[in-house]
Amino acid sequence: MQDFLEDFRQTVVNAAERLSQLSPLASETPRAADKWSPKEIIGHLIDSASNNHQRFVRAQFSDDLIFAGYEQEGWVRVQDYQGESWPELVQLWKLYNQHILHLLTRIPEATRLKLRYHHNLHQIASETLRADQPVTLDWFMRDYLDHMKKHLGQIFDAS
Repeated sequence: MQDFLEDFRQTVVNAAERLSQLSPLASETPRAADKWSPKEIIGHLIDSASNNHQRFVRAQFSDDLIFAGYEQEGWVRVQDYQGESWPELVQLWKLYNQHILHLLTRIPEATRLKLRYHHNLHQIASETLRADQPVTLDWFMRDYLDHMKKHLGQIFDAS
């Protein structure tokens, strides 16, 4: 678990440093036609943090891992991340994820590792999972970090 938490921490710290070095123009430039710009990707990751923060808290009061989804494209569109300040978006993303890391360090091991037989993670998680496959909150926490890294890779591979 300590390795995961350190990986999470380092991912946030290192990515925030790299993101802050992107110029405003680069932050607004989509990777390709019909793709999100870095601003929109970070906006999506803020939305992901917001939704998953609640999920990580709620999971500690429930025997299942069933959570509402959200319209990712719509959230990015209506919040107009392109019109936001790049440094402020990066700072919000960094601080929100530092808080999530704080939360994750406080989840008791028994809660993290408890098998959950009822979930809808096959619909909302980044990684593939069968509906009938038992899962733990620990798995979902790691999926969150994997999702973050995939999107950060989209930014850094294009810059």
